[in-house]
Amino acid sequence: MDATTQKLLAKISELLSVVEKHYPELQKYLDETRTILPKGDKDLEIDKNDLEDYLNSLTSMVDEYKKGHKKTP
Repeated sequence: MDATTQKLLAKISELLSVVEKHYPELQKYLDETRTILPKGDKDLEIDKNDLEDYLNSLTSMVDEYKKGHKKTP
């Protein structure tokens, strides 16, 4: 795994922790955002673009939620 992929995974993990700790009400939407990632097909690999799309989707979800609610970590 290269450094860029590791950084993306670390950012995703960090953002998921923020959601879990500060915005648990958003957890119900996480399955929907995971649809961006390939599922179950052993011939499909998750690449950097998939991870970037997933991170962007999570970031947008949290940012939009923050706009509508004054709760910030």
